[in-house]
Amino acid sequence: MKSRLNLKPGQRGTKRLVEKYGAALLYVRYRYDEERGVRLKTVEIVVEEKPWRPPARFREEEMVKVMVGYSEQALRAKLKAAGGRWNAMDKVWQVRYGAIRGTDLECRILDETR
Repeated sequence: MKSRLNLKPGQRGTKRLVEKYGAALLYVRYRYDEERGVRLKTVEIVVEEKPWRPPARFREEEMVKVMVGYSEQALRAKLKAAGGRWNAMDKVWQVRYGAIRGTDLECRILDETR
């Protein structure tokens, strides 16, 4: 079965479904079954919404590897201030995750084990 169209609410071909499902409608898909010779119209709707917080990538005390270039003096200074140490063998900085969580250094973590 092949899906040829994935429409968002408001696009041509979704008007009646938007009236029926309102803000709960996420997508309308048109699928084609060549074996049976039929077209299927499917909808993806929201049936439940509740608060969710993604799990932490690392524990606060876990040591993480951070990639910072030699010329990025300001970031290197932040790492040093956070207790980071240069690992010459791996050519990366190592620092406790809790010391850089929520900073611009967090996006530079090398995620090798996950």
